Amino acid sequence: MEVRNISSVRELRLQHEVYRQEGEKPDFGALYEKEIQKTGLQFSKHAAMRMSERKVELTPELAGNLKTAVEKARDKGAKDVVVIGSSSAFIVNVTNNTVVTTMNAQEMKNNIFTNIDSAVLL
Repeated sequence: MEVRNISSVRELRLQHEVYRQEGEKPDFGALYEKEIQKTGLQFSKHAAMRMSERKVELTPELAGNLKTAVEKARDKGAKDVVVIGSSSAFIVNVTNNTVVTTMNAQEMKNNIFTNIDSAVLL
């Protein structure tokens, strides 16, 4: 499966606004769902909001690394994992293949990760 860039939530909102202005009625959820299917990972609404608020950009490289990290965690029997990169962290429910939340480097400082059974460093 090829990993492609997931547009930022901001870009999807802009795309949605263009459709609305042109009189078309696709909903934001459908646009977002189309984009997230490209990685094989789903993003909860909470995670999508946090990515937008915290300006976490999911580049093609990061998306690929995230997908690989989740696959490795799954192979080891992980259920809930934190994937920590240099500038962001993602809490992923491996069983449901869903990113639950995300944070940027600033928010990772002095933070405690709870309810996880594994960690993967990128």
